[in-house]
Amino acid sequence: MKKKVFKIIGNPISHSLSPTLHSYWFAKYKISADYKQHEIKESEIEVILNDVRDGKIDGLNVTLPFKQKVIPYLDILINDAKSTNSVNTIFMSKEGKLTGDNTDVYGMQAAYLKDITLNSNRSTKAIVIGAGGVAPSIIFALKKTDIKKVCIANRTHEKAIFMKKKFPFIDILSLNEVPQKISEFDIIINATSLGLKNGEQFNVNLDGLTDKSIFIDTIYNPLETKIIKHLKSKNIKTFNGLDMLIYQGQKSFYIWNKINPEIDDELIQLLENRIKC
Repeated sequence: MKKKVFKIIGNPISHSLSPTLHSYWFAKYKISADYKQHEIKESEIEVILNDVRDGKIDGLNVTLPFKQKVIPYLDILINDAKSTNSVNTIFMSKEGKLTGDNTDVYGMQAAYLKDITLNSNRSTKAIVIGAGGVAPSIIFALKKTDIKKVCIANRTHEKAIFMKKKFPFIDILSLNEVPQKISEFDIIINATSLGLKNGEQFNVNLDGLTDKSIFIDTIYNPLETKIIKHLKSKNIKTFNGLDMLIYQGQKSFYIWNKINPEIDDELIQLLENRIKC
């Protein structure tokens, strides 16, 4: 039997834990497959997607900055990819169509929002900082979780306006307004790449948060970004992006292999150890 080939494409991509995640499950479920990082330029998108179409690659994950840029090369969007216009999982359907799906929405809900909103009322207010790659999935996950008051703040105002066209129910704040208004929000989500290992640090002033606030960072490498460390010192509840990575990966794995893989302690320890290296 031919060994299956899966890849994650992005730029940069060296920080990704997806190969560790999927390789663990391939071994656990005795699936003959490789999963590799593949750093590409935008000009190479069509070539690598044609490799999926031709059966040279069995499935792709997509990360920044290509979650929207892959769409023109796909035959069809399904499920949450349709609603968000954001794709992180690609495969060939039984009907022979190059298909884009989105498992980030599920990852966000399963990792954080289920528990966060369990005892909340309908006045819960969330702000998403950033309007790039993962932001549409976060906004849609908030909507699906029945959080109706959602704000977005982004460095480039035009991108925030574009996001509002996609999701008319959201409000827009300028980044300069965030420090003064931050105490109004129950959930604060960093949907930027700020804070990523060896990258630029998250620099939005969140000192107005209270100990009733919840901060979610979609970054998982490092496990504790500088902003998470700072907020923890003020007794503010924080989450890093590792759980979101695991749950979105779980759904991608199911889409490709029709096996719902277990998230066990050994896997979590393996991922955490990789980050610490």
